[in-house]
Amino acid sequence: MNKQHEQSGFTLIELVVVIVILGILAATALPKFVDMKAQAAQAATDGVAGGLAAASASNYAARQMNLGSAAANCTALVNIMVQYPATGYTLGAAALTSGAAASCTLTGSNGTTNVFQAIGA
Repeated sequence: MNKQHEQSGFTLIELVVVIVILGILAATALPKFVDMKAQAAQAATDGVAGGLAAASASNYAARQMNLGSAAANCTALVNIMVQYPATGYTLGAAALTSGAAASCTLTGSNGTTNVFQAIGA
């Protein structure tokens, strides 16, 4: 009555091969995830700049219809944009000349920048 018990499981070599494959996958995927933080910060700055550019267009349209007051510079656009983030962004104070486009520079707290066109009213 000698019955041998059959053991089942993974061999040491199989486990080592799986760990090596997981290590290779982690080493190739990690740099892609690390870079996403910088891309997300730039996307946030681009979104705020897009909102300010839209505020500029609204300001220009309102002034063409003689409604509201004209924004004298890029920083005055903040008063027009309702959802402007209160902290973390700096807006250059380029002058806005009536009917002419000016380049306004928006800088995020993380160093990201976006230059957008604003139209003077």
